[in-house]
Amino acid sequence: MELHSFKIDDLIPYEKNPRNNDQAVQYVANSIKEFGFQVPIVIDKHNVIVAGHTRLKAAKLLKMSEVPCIRADNLSDEQVKAFRIADNSVSEIATWNEDLLRIELEDISLNATDFGIEVPEIELEPIKTEISEEGYFGDERERTNRGYNLDLQSRCDFTKDYWQMPIIYNNDFVPDDLIGFNYARTSEQKDLGIHFYLDDYQFERVWNCPEKYVDMFKEYDCILSPDFSLYSDMPLAMKVWNVYRSRLLGAYYQSNGIPVIPTISWAEKETFDFCFKGIPRESILSISTIGVKQNKDAMRIWLEGVKEMLKVLNPKTILIYGGKIPFDFGDRETIYFNNKVTENWKIKR
Repeated sequence: MELHSFKIDDLIPYEKNPRNNDQAVQYVANSIKEFGFQVPIVIDKHNVIVAGHTRLKAAKLLKMSEVPCIRADNLSDEQVKAFRIADNSVSEIATWNEDLLRIELEDISLNATDFGIEVPEIELEPIKTEISEEGYFGDERERTNRGYNLDLQSRCDFTKDYWQMPIIYNNDFVPDDLIGFNYARTSEQKDLGIHFYLDDYQFERVWNCPEKYVDMFKEYDCILSPDFSLYSDMPLAMKVWNVYRSRLLGAYYQSNGIPVIPTISWAEKETFDFCFKGIPRESILSISTIGVKQNKDAMRIWLEGVKEMLKVLNPKTILIYGGKIPFDFGDRETIYFNNKVTENWKIKR
């Protein structure tokens, strides 16, 4: 069979196609946009589609003018009808091995839901709830400890103030370059620091199972503490919680001998009361400029936060992830790291 490029207007959808595919069109379009048109449309000798109606709709959605096709002119009319039905039916029979699927998805930085992949949730085994002699419900306390990582607290020091934030001590270390957590498992280069300037869903699993990543992090020069989001429209309690989680994980990994550079983030001025807690003065720390230039309010909040951070923490060195923003950091050392994602976008475009 030979592969040929056909104009979209020359292709004819099969008028009796029994497959309802409209809900899948956007997902297929996302896949084509990200990976290219890797699966050709199959047509018969009259240019009628045998397999690939959804791909054709997706191509139209993306305003493509031509698509790759294979002509199945070796099939009889009866075989074409049978193949059309079989092509759609086989995928309904296959099932996922959810454990293996979850492992594969962990190594993928893309949002799987953009392509119609439903990420399987981890099912916890039922826990017995018998009352113990100590007076609380058996393993239910252990479930709570796991859910909130209360068992990590014994490995950390805390600020002796109202906020009781875990403390990340200064390691006095600066990495030569950074790699996103989403690429760390598969990267062959290890003389790097790992950053978490990503969407939260890509590293929420670190909070869910922090001990799982100790060995992987030890292979690298250092990590930046996870950058859990502080969106302005979040409730203040959630912002406190996300700062706490970042500090706790950073302190925990530091207790395991991993060099940790604290990531500092903030939102409106009300967050200044707690967002700098748990970081000793004159430390090496990291901030980000991602998304700041796109919005005047974001720029204002960033500038206010940087000024307050300099006053409260007086950092020795600042690692800045993202594009440069005109700001006078004084005589302290500032080191910029490029956002590899936007660099890749520019290359693709």
